Amino acid sequence: MAGSAFVFDVLNDAFGRQPSPSREVVIATAVLALLAVLVRPAWKVMRNFVTIAHEGGHALAAVLSGRRLSGIRLHSDTSGLTLSRGRPTGPGMVITGLAGYITPSLLGLAAAAILGGGRLTILLWILLVLLVLMLIMTRNVYGVISIVAAGAIVFTVSWFASAEIQGAFAYAFAWFMLLGGVRAVFELQQSRFRRQAPNSDADQIARLTRVPAIVYVAFFVLVCLGSLAFGVRLMLGPVRDLL
Repeated sequence: MAGSAFVFDVLNDAFGRQPSPSREVVIATAVLALLAVLVRPAWKVMRNFVTIAHEGGHALAAVLSGRRLSGIRLHSDTSGLTLSRGRPTGPGMVITGLAGYITPSLLGLAAAAILGGGRLTILLWILLVLLVLMLIMTRNVYGVISIVAAGAIVFTVSWFASAEIQGAFAYAFAWFMLLGGVRAVFELQQSRFRRQAPNSDADQIARLTRVPAIVYVAFFVLVCLGSLAFGVRLMLGPVRDLL
């Protein structure tokens, strides 16, 4: 009976509604996330989490489009690589290529929607499940260490932290993914402009579809900025409420 009561309490905590942090805390987490994105030393470290989401997006898109996922690699320079098997051309390859740069922002938007419903703990559990699935397919040591570290942070917060800390962490995560996704896309175009990224996702898709790569960069920008705009509305309300 004690075991059943424990399981019930855990599930109730996970699926039940938790009180959202105060508006001041939500704004403070947004400021912290913005600093993590804009301050170069912080961004060099935190960008690893954007890369995890980016490569996870490639992996999920590959599986959903009928390709066979071979493995994921994460590198210390915050780059990554997702390998899949299947036709070297066609919709599956295009969908897989398109997914990477938009996934961090879409993940941030999904997190904002879940937080809007007061489901703070379930968001953290979903993140843990996604990290475990990525860990299974990761094929290099640095990638394993990165994902295990991220999972340890999320697990510690979800299991041991108070509701207030969980709420602040969850909102900081949503803000960081929304803002970090935007910066990653602008870095992509900056690298392309300097001719430092001839094999970027946008350029690879361009070669597959014979559509200029800048069209796909514009698509990434629209999705990321749109996600940020909707995320702001979900977490802070309409702009007029902020004035």
